[in-house]
Amino acid sequence: MSWDEAAATFDNEPDHGLRDPAVRAAWAAVLLPRLPSVRSRIADLGCGTGSVSALFTEAGHKVCGVDQSPRMLEIAASKGGAEFILGDAADPPLTPKSFDVVFTRHVLWTLPAEAVGRWVELLRPGGRLVLVEGRWSTGAGLTAEQCRRLVLRHRREAVVTPLTDPALWGGPIDDERYVLVSAV
Repeated sequence: MSWDEAAATFDNEPDHGLRDPAVRAAWAAVLLPRLPSVRSRIADLGCGTGSVSALFTEAGHKVCGVDQSPRMLEIAASKGGAEFILGDAADPPLTPKSFDVVFTRHVLWTLPAEAVGRWVELLRPGGRLVLVEGRWSTGAGLTAEQCRRLVLRHRREAVVTPLTDPALWGGPIDDERYVLVSAV
């Protein structure tokens, strides 16, 4: 199934659409404190239907979402607030050194390791990477240690926090999910 085909039902998963107020509040509580407190420019790479982009814009940040699926971007644009660009998350069509934050959620595990270096190039001095990833019960994904090592090839810091709260996912999970933040 292509991402365009998946777009129509993508938001049905609690952690994708963030439609449930409790799930949305849980994600806001995890992500917003990890962003700079001032209005930031955020690249949301592999933004899908733009649910997290919308969360960030509602918090006062300026967001540019990038996704390879025109249908996903069509849905994202209907949520308003952010700018959306068709492109590859691994090599986004964005200006280097123009973002305070590069954010991805469940994207890095699908891409070549070189993507992290390209993402770091997008950051202004003092910018940060905020990556939500996991190693799922299916065996797909990246462990926190694998993700940490990828980031440390380009940065001096990579702080991992497990994301075990069932409120984030719409129910209990039995696999490894985490957020990694690299501020330097």
